[in-house]
Amino acid sequence: MGIGFDPQRAALAALVLIGILFSTLAVPAEPPAAATANAGTVDIVYLALGVKRAYPATYLDQPPADEGIQGARLALADNTTTGRFIGQTYRLEEAVEPDAASVLAAFKKSVAEGRRDFVTDLPAPMLLQVADLPEAKDAALIDATDADDLLRADGCRRNVLHVLPSRAMLADALMQYLVVKNWRRVMLVSGQEPADKLYADAIRQSARKFQVRIVADKPWAFNPAEQKADTGHFQVNTEVANLTQGIDYDVLVVADEEANFGDYLSYRTEKPRPVAGTQGLMPTAWARPYDEMAATQPQARFLKQAHRWMTARDYGGWLAVRAFGEAATRSGSTDPAKIAAYLHGKDFQLAGYKGPPLTFRPWDGQLRQPVLLVDDDRSLVSISPQPGFLHQFYETDTLGVDQPETKCHMP
Repeated sequence: MGIGFDPQRAALAALVLIGILFSTLAVPAEPPAAATANAGTVDIVYLALGVKRAYPATYLDQPPADEGIQGARLALADNTTTGRFIGQTYRLEEAVEPDAASVLAAFKKSVAEGRRDFVTDLPAPMLLQVADLPEAKDAALIDATDADDLLRADGCRRNVLHVLPSRAMLADALMQYLVVKNWRRVMLVSGQEPADKLYADAIRQSARKFQVRIVADKPWAFNPAEQKADTGHFQVNTEVANLTQGIDYDVLVVADEEANFGDYLSYRTEKPRPVAGTQGLMPTAWARPYDEMAATQPQARFLKQAHRWMTARDYGGWLAVRAFGEAATRSGSTDPAKIAAYLHGKDFQLAGYKGPPLTFRPWDGQLRQPVLLVDDDRSLVSISPQPGFLHQFYETDTLGVDQPETKCHMP
């Protein structure tokens, strides 16, 4: 007797087979061994000095009150999404304190409660105070917002890493572009604030490094109050024209981190010359016109969360919290000691929406990364390192202080 095809029996067999298949794919009552091994909570503290930042020269585009911490919150959501797959959870404690004493007390309290992973949003002197506390010996601190070169030089600490570009990196990014454009003669105008002087020093050192000639180096001495007076724009026009009169230069580089006067330089110089530095063509870690390397993804998520655009300080907060998340994921542990060891290890890499993975320099704790060059935060002009600036190991090490020149000597 031949073997015939029975549709009913075939359908029944198919249903049985499907049932067996689904039973083998069903989620077990207990998590897999790998997920159990990775399970745990990563507690991250965002430690900040709650100082209100303001730009005195203009009411336009004032710094957001929640700048920095919004980036940390976005990274917490990103870490949580990844952590669900391996049984890790993340918590972010926001310790925004009114003064130095409160910052130190909050840090000590967090350590006493068992926390060891800190993102800091502190001025350089205060960050060093925290890092040098006995309680900080076993803590990992990631500096999210400070560009001070001192922290990467004589003031470096083994327990501190830095995610935003230093002033030296920002200056080198700008100088490389000027060299590519063959704009090698610059005039430097710097403000009177301490941060302005540090930025100007970085520009001077970078100019020597890349053989850019500073043909004039002048301070800005005009009284900011006069800019607010009636017909003040006439006085500013006259002041800038007189300041630049008779000087042959390609670019006017300004050092005005506090935004006291830099926005008033464009279109007022004696000769028609571009402005760059802290205003005009600006080197920065992040900016709203940046949409390459899938950057529209974090830009859109941040805009939805914060209802404003992500700034460089927000990007620093995001990088710092993501760094802790990446170290926990890759090390397979929520143990702060193992997370810290992975952060400082040679295998650490972080996707920062800037192309190749970002890594920490072992000699000063600085995160290697490209630097954006933007026109008044409205247009992406270029990204440094510029083509042709080569390095034996990492092209991004052409920005900032390389290992042979470092003054960082960690104990």
